[in-house]
Amino acid sequence: MRALRILLITAVVLGGLFVAADRLLLDYAEQEAAERVEARQGSSGTTEVSIAGFPFLTQVAGKELERVDVTVRGAEASAGGRRIVVTEMSAALHDVRLGGGFSSATATTATGTARISYADLARAADEAVTLAYGGDGKVKVTGSVDIAGRTLSRGVVSTVSLVDGDTIRVRADEVPGEGIPMVESLIRQKTDFDREISGLPQGMELEKVQAEEDGLVITVSGRNVPLTG
Repeated sequence: MRALRILLITAVVLGGLFVAADRLLLDYAEQEAAERVEARQGSSGTTEVSIAGFPFLTQVAGKELERVDVTVRGAEASAGGRRIVVTEMSAALHDVRLGGGFSSATATTATGTARISYADLARAADEAVTLAYGGDGKVKVTGSVDIAGRTLSRGVVSTVSLVDGDTIRVRADEVPGEGIPMVESLIRQKTDFDREISGLPQGMELEKVQAEEDGLVITVSGRNVPLTG
């Protein structure tokens, strides 16, 4: 009986040491992965990596991780050739395969969202244009034009959509003309625009875009997405 008790105590102690070692190595791996993601993407923002599943050591031994969650804040992309800041991008990467020597990691599938503030989107639009949430999934775009010595400023409610798989399109639902010839066309030249989004992580593609209170939310997905390497 005493021998059994000693065996159980030993098993508990060894199990505790295994768990502690597993968690220490997990913390190290997450920090290392975050640094490699930043290096690969040339990210100017901050990166957080969380590796799911337990135990971590058995996943490493099998060279495949169940799921890796990556959050990047303040990264730079481009819209129509203009610099744009992605407020936050979060992605869940599934079935991450580890390469030889653990020098690379590639996710079989990935899904996530990217958020762009209206202020940053406005910087990618034409000059003298402001953007804000217009309610009911719409965007409010305000622009000014000079007509016959008068400056007209108009705010329009616009629909935002994704076209050609990589371009955000903003179009006013209606522009009040007030009986002035060509005013609608001139206002639309300011408020309507298309911006191609590039610079997202390799392998990730845009799926849809939606206007919310604090910015545009872009759904992204990908296959065989390189995490590091």
